[in-house]
Amino acid sequence: MARKKKKWLKSIQKFKFGKIFVKKGHLQVGRVLIALCLLLIVVSRASDLLHYQPRQNVDVSKLPMNQLTKKQFIQRIAPEAQDIQTQTGIRASISIAQAGLESDWGQSTLAYKYNNFFGVKASAGMQSISLSTSEYEDNKWVKVKAPFRVYSSWQASMEDHADLLLRGTTDNPNRYARVVSGENVEEAAQALVDGGYATDPNYAKKLIEIINMYNLTQYDH
Repeated sequence: MARKKKKWLKSIQKFKFGKIFVKKGHLQVGRVLIALCLLLIVVSRASDLLHYQPRQNVDVSKLPMNQLTKKQFIQRIAPEAQDIQTQTGIRASISIAQAGLESDWGQSTLAYKYNNFFGVKASAGMQSISLSTSEYEDNKWVKVKAPFRVYSSWQASMEDHADLLLRGTTDNPNRYARVVSGENVEEAAQALVDGGYATDPNYAKKLIEIINMYNLTQYDH
């Protein structure tokens, strides 16, 4: 048996790297294990490379709004917000921040299914959808059902939102006048709260945080 073992070891030594694994007639088990581990790593990496497929370039402009990152969302709607500012004086930063906050950056059902990015409620005779929403009443959040506008596109939603801020409501045409006339984004954001756009007492603060976080004033002109 011993002779067979020595013969086997000698046969290993005949290979180019055999002397690495056999020393003085003894098999270097530690070196063999290391070599096997390295071999497994090489084989694994080779398999990964064989199965690797380069990621195809994705045309972001064709992705649905609910598949965009927050920065992509901003880039998508910024040109429209700037056009609206040119036509109405409503700061692009306010429009973008409101769209992000109200639609959860395009993720909300109201946004991606019904193109309503500003949580605009529907009046009688308007195309609408009834959905649950959270309202802040009597110092607490409550769930209520409310009718919301349905739009043909997110651009139509932005245009209608701008029209609401400009024209106000039937009972108060100047309800959101200071959103346009405010001297800075802080005044414009607060004017939305004062006009009753949202019941959230921290609404203005949230808008300003979004504007600052993503430097949205860069889109104002």
